[in-house]
Amino acid sequence: MKQERRRRQRHRPPHPHLELEMARPGDGGGGGAHEEAGGILDGDAEAGARDLGRVPPWREQLTARGMVASLAVGAMYSVIVMKLGLTTGLVPTLNVSAALIAFVVLRGWTQALGRLGVATGPFTRQENTVVQTCAVACYSIAVGGGFGSYLLGLNKRTYEMAGAGTEGNVPGSYKEPGIAWMTGFLLTVSFVGILALIPLRKIMIIDYKLTYPSGTATAVLINGFHTTHGDATAKQQVNGFTKYFAISFFWSFFQWFYSGGESCGFSQFPTFGLKAWKQTFFFDFSLTYVGAGMICSHLVNMSLLLGALLSWGVMWPLISDLKGDWYPADIPESSMRSLQGYKAFICIALILGDGLYNFVKIIVFTTKSLLDRSRLKNAKKAEEIPVLDDIHRDEIFTRDSIPTWLAYSGYLALSVIAVFVIPLMFHEMKWSYIVIAYLLAPALGFCNAYGAGLTDINMAYNYGKIALFILAAWAGKDSGVVAGLVGCGLVKSLVSISADLMQDFKTGHLTLTSPRSMIIAQAIGTAMGCVIAPLTFFLFYKAFDIGNPDGYWKAPYALIYRNMAILGVEGFSALPLHCLQLCYVFFGFALAANLIRDLFPPKYGRWVPLPMAMSVPFLIGASFAIDMCVGSLIVFTWHMMDRSKAALMVPAVASGLICGDGLWIFPESLLALAKISPPLCMAFRSTN
Repeated sequence: MKQERRRRQRHRPPHPHLELEMARPGDGGGGGAHEEAGGILDGDAEAGARDLGRVPPWREQLTARGMVASLAVGAMYSVIVMKLGLTTGLVPTLNVSAALIAFVVLRGWTQALGRLGVATGPFTRQENTVVQTCAVACYSIAVGGGFGSYLLGLNKRTYEMAGAGTEGNVPGSYKEPGIAWMTGFLLTVSFVGILALIPLRKIMIIDYKLTYPSGTATAVLINGFHTTHGDATAKQQVNGFTKYFAISFFWSFFQWFYSGGESCGFSQFPTFGLKAWKQTFFFDFSLTYVGAGMICSHLVNMSLLLGALLSWGVMWPLISDLKGDWYPADIPESSMRSLQGYKAFICIALILGDGLYNFVKIIVFTTKSLLDRSRLKNAKKAEEIPVLDDIHRDEIFTRDSIPTWLAYSGYLALSVIAVFVIPLMFHEMKWSYIVIAYLLAPALGFCNAYGAGLTDINMAYNYGKIALFILAAWAGKDSGVVAGLVGCGLVKSLVSISADLMQDFKTGHLTLTSPRSMIIAQAIGTAMGCVIAPLTFFLFYKAFDIGNPDGYWKAPYALIYRNMAILGVEGFSALPLHCLQLCYVFFGFALAANLIRDLFPPKYGRWVPLPMAMSVPFLIGASFAIDMCVGSLIVFTWHMMDRSKAALMVPAVASGLICGDGLWIFPESLLALAKISPPLCMAFRSTN
């Protein structure tokens, strides 16, 4: 009975959560991963952990085949997350999926060479961890590099949509995307976060014993793969992934033939009738978002649907009827002085309310935890009896340390480079802004990394928003928008990468992986991402109509972030008539919803919707929320029919659906660049 319970613990998937606008303000995300921690080294995994003789030195953990596999996985996921970021801005957490794909690629590689009689080194959990770290660092640049938010918000199209030439949004306050300057900007700002908290890694992982639920969940998966039982489990998951990857890819290929025109194809199928279709209520057959819905919790998906019903089902039809009263009837609805303004600013109000609450909550939680830990430090030292496995892990984690002087000097050198380079790219960014950001970055990074270790919530985008408002107001109307957007990206990169690196360190600590090899893998993956992400973005930017509010590629957060910067410069004068009152209502709702969820008993609080999730359909429509709910329905039904099978296979099936549909984007974009259009148009029209 005990062995069966432990087997189920190992196979239980981590609690799914969603990265909203490339952040992690989930629903208390990672709770399931936290539960896994107790059983992470059960059975064969525990025996493997004790066998320190099998742990290879750090140089052998970094292999040529591992870096090639990291490049392949990182590039594939860069395409996937770029599509997600440029359509809805919602990116599910894919670390566990990346670990699965890394295992598939390397295990397949070694087995194929073995059948050919070519001798290869053993495939270890340490190499698996290094590959996962490198691949995640690579595609994280595509997630958090601002291609769908603050960097894209600098382009001319977003400048015009936000009201060209108005106060705050002054003429010339835009910069068109370019591979050279985007790559240079990312190379300048992305590496500093790696070095900022290296001297504190022992404190965070060993002394404070922070859980880092996502990092723990990834370690559970990797340790589980490299066991006797793990081979059978991995084989089932690999078969499931491969099957649904193929189904998803060929379904996307089939759909392409019928999309030869505006509002054509299965993606515009009026599932609930033409009237509902006009209000974006339809199932668009996007297996990417069905898969994302399978990964995300039911609460996230239902919050998305509630937001869609409230906005597109109730509010926007009612406000549209007030055309000529609340806003001029002679301007297009895409103008920020028209219906689009209500959509954008109410969405911003929900985001800011949710972000402010969680920001204050995490800061208070972090401060209280540090104070409690300081008071109980001596008592705990007297009470705690070191466990042999913990001693072994701690020994490996501290054995290959990075010299503190090297981290400090590297941080200083990169800061000096940024102070000189960024003002050359953006004359609106004064060197003093950058100096202040880099002086505050280690403290901000520590707060974010500590909070992420406790709650699994990465608050980097909230730190970025604070920097956006401060710099926009500080720089003034002539340069505030550009300075705010660039400063947001600068602070967000510093703070986010620090927290992500600590998540990876937690994974490495539990898989007995050298921190030195992981830092090098993180740096290599970041360098890959700084090159791959801009190239991937331009593949989309040249092939598709990016930023069209009425099209598929809405890139909603570009407009949201530019309007936040304008709001920082102009204040409330940027809002349409009665929009401020509505913003107050939804800002208050976001605060109240979070407060109720935290104060009420869990059996009631867990039903309170997530304001951050509710906000996204306000701007981009309801169809993707329906896709996500279909994914949630599949998971719910599967668990009702066969709970253990579902727990094992849902992550693999969801990853297959996401990767198959996401990878089709590459040939589709090449066809678009070659001016090859789909041959057919399947469309639906009313007979009245």
